[in-house]
Amino acid sequence: MAGAAPKLRADDRADRTMSGRHDRALRAALISVMVPLSLTLVQCGKAPDPAALAANSQANVQVVAKTNSQSSNARLASGDTFEDRFPAPQFRERFPSASESFLQRQMSDFSPKRAVQPQPEQAPYKVASLEPQVPYKRPAREDLTTLVSMKSSAFPYFGNNPASDAPFLNISKGDRRGHRSYSGRVYWQDETYSDSRVLVHVPEHFDLRKPGVIVVFFHGNGATLERDVRDRQMVPKQVTDSGANAILLAPQMAVDAADSSAGKFWQPGGFKRFMAESADHLARLTGDPNSARAFANMPIVIVGYSGGFLPTAWSLEVGGISDRVRGVVLLDAVYGEMDKFASWIESHRSGFFVSAYTRHTARRDRELMSMLRQKGISVAEDMDGPLRPGSVVFVETGEGITHRDYVTRAWTRDPLKDVLVKMAATPSLALTRVASTNP
Repeated sequence: MAGAAPKLRADDRADRTMSGRHDRALRAALISVMVPLSLTLVQCGKAPDPAALAANSQANVQVVAKTNSQSSNARLASGDTFEDRFPAPQFRERFPSASESFLQRQMSDFSPKRAVQPQPEQAPYKVASLEPQVPYKRPAREDLTTLVSMKSSAFPYFGNNPASDAPFLNISKGDRRGHRSYSGRVYWQDETYSDSRVLVHVPEHFDLRKPGVIVVFFHGNGATLERDVRDRQMVPKQVTDSGANAILLAPQMAVDAADSSAGKFWQPGGFKRFMAESADHLARLTGDPNSARAFANMPIVIVGYSGGFLPTAWSLEVGGISDRVRGVVLLDAVYGEMDKFASWIESHRSGFFVSAYTRHTARRDRELMSMLRQKGISVAEDMDGPLRPGSVVFVETGEGITHRDYVTRAWTRDPLKDVLVKMAATPSLALTRVASTNP
C-alpha cells in the first residue's frame, strides 16, 4: 500500500498540472477575446484614435492586398476578371434614354395658368353667310318619266259619238261591249278603250320658277305609250333635248288600234278637266303640292300626230281652255276638221300654228291654207324663220319621208324638238309673257 500511494500522488500531480495548463489556456483565450471587446465598448461614443486608424488601415491594406493578390491569381486562373464582371460603361450608357429621362420643363410651365375655355365641337353644318361667294346651285336630279292613271283621260268613255250622236260603244256580245269603227272593224272596250294612263315627262332641267309650257301629245293610230310614244318616236327625249322649260303629257288613246276616237275629249270642257287633274298630279310628282296653281295656269302647246288630229281639233273647239293654248303643231295630221283649226287660228292671233304634211294629207293642208288666206291670214311655207305670235306655217316634206317615222323625221330630224327650240328662242312670243305672269 505504501508503494502504491506515491504513484497516485504522482498521477494526481500530473493531472493537476495538465488541468492547470488547460485553465491557463482557457483564461488566455477569454482575455484575448474580452480585451478587444472591452476596448471597443470603451471607445463607443469617442472619436477614433488617428494612429490606431492608420495602423488598422495599413494592416487592412496589407491584408486586402494579400487577399486581392490571391483572389486575382485565382480569377486569372479561372478567366473571371474584374473587367469581365464589371465592363466599362459605353458612351450611350452615360445618358438616360427617352423613356428614362425626366419630363423636360419650361419656365412657362411654372407660371400661373389661365382657365382654358372648352372649345365647342365643330357643327356638322356650315352657317350660310349673308354674302355667299358661291352662287346657289340646285341639286342635280334625273328626268322623271312615268305613267299616271287619270279619271279625265280619254278612256274609258261611255258617252256618245258627236259625229252621229249615237252611243260610242255601239256593239255588244254577251257581257262585252265594243265600238264598230268607220272601217267596220270592231274593237272591244276592255281591250282597246279601257286604258286611262297618261305618260308624264318632267326633264331634269325643268324649273317651275321660270316661264314654262306644258306640251300635250296626241299619238296616232296603232300606238301605245311605252312602245311608240316613248321608245320609237322618242317624244320625251325630244322635249328634254330641246332645252325648253317644258313638261310633257301624252294620254293613251285607242290602244294599238286603227281608230282616232277622242273619247272624253269630245265632251265640252273635257280638255279643261284633263288639264286641271294633270296640274294636281304634276304638283305631287315634282314634290311641291302648292305648285298645282302654277301648273293649272301654265300655257299649253298641243301636238297632234296622224290620227291625233281628232282629239286636237275637239280640244280646241269645245275643250274650255283654248285661250291657254299658245301653239298647235300637226304632224301629217290634217285628215279633217279643217273648220275647227281655221276657227282657232283666226281667234287666237297671239299663238302659233305649224302643220307639216306628206302627200297623204297634202290636199287637205292646201284646202286649209286657202281658207286662212281668204280670212286675210298670212301663211308661210317653210320653217326657216323664227316662230312669232301669230305665225302660221305649212311645210310640205318630200319623197323619202315616211308617215310612220314622221315624229322623228319630217322637215328635219326631231321636228318637235325643233319647234320647241324656235319657240324658246323668241322672247317676244306671247307664250313667254303669259308664263312669266304665273304665280
